[in-house]
Amino acid sequence: MLEALIGFAALLQAQTLSRLPAPEANQGVAADGAYVYAVGNSEIGKYDRATGQRVALWTGDPATFPHLNSCAVLGPELVCASSNYPAVPMTSTVEVFDPVNMVHLRSVALGKQPGSLTWIDRKDGAWWACFANYDDRGGEPGRDHRFTTLLRFDDKWRVTGAWTFPKSVLARFKPRSSSGGAWGADGRLYVTGHDLPEVYVLEIPRLGNELRHVATVDVAIEGQAIAFDRTRPGVLYGISRAKREVVEMQLPLVEGK
Repeated sequence: MLEALIGFAALLQAQTLSRLPAPEANQGVAADGAYVYAVGNSEIGKYDRATGQRVALWTGDPATFPHLNSCAVLGPELVCASSNYPAVPMTSTVEVFDPVNMVHLRSVALGKQPGSLTWIDRKDGAWWACFANYDDRGGEPGRDHRFTTLLRFDDKWRVTGAWTFPKSVLARFKPRSSSGGAWGADGRLYVTGHDLPEVYVLEIPRLGNELRHVATVDVAIEGQAIAFDRTRPGVLYGISRAKREVVEMQLPLVEGK
């Protein structure tokens, strides 16, 4: 059945390298050269990668930060996607932190968008953000998982591009949506769903607005937000929500580019 849904996309396997216990690992993980950041709804734990010890903890007021979905270390800042999930109408913000001192710096209010902001990254001088839609809890009438959308923004948060997800990937998201995503060093987009142990490798199409599904990688995580280790090619971090662990993985080489 999986092969039929994926069609011509390659099926690959990641290697698990390590596991790090982190009670905050409920939504996702971010990473830089020395630390990983375990993300919970209203908290972020900073862990020394070498020792596995937590060195800092940020906690926010759940009334102000009800649902941090993911974070990414982008330059000197820790940039997080946040939403009011499961409340409706959906609203979203970008929350920016100082990862050195683990303090909140500022918010960017995105207001109503075509879904709930679940992850954000930078590429080619632009912001890339995923807006999730759900079939049930947290969804809005008239939109389901098929309406999940990738938007590109300029630095003034004006939309400069929009893409939909292919049916082969949407079928794996159902009834939830995309919980994680990050650009790989190979120029491809690596995306996760909400709970399946899979990473979907996508490309921006030359024509049209539907992302191209080129591979699916089996991984030892259950969806949620992911982050590349930019200091080591092909090393991806994710979380096991059930075990409250940060999981380090080596992705296989995806051919064809």
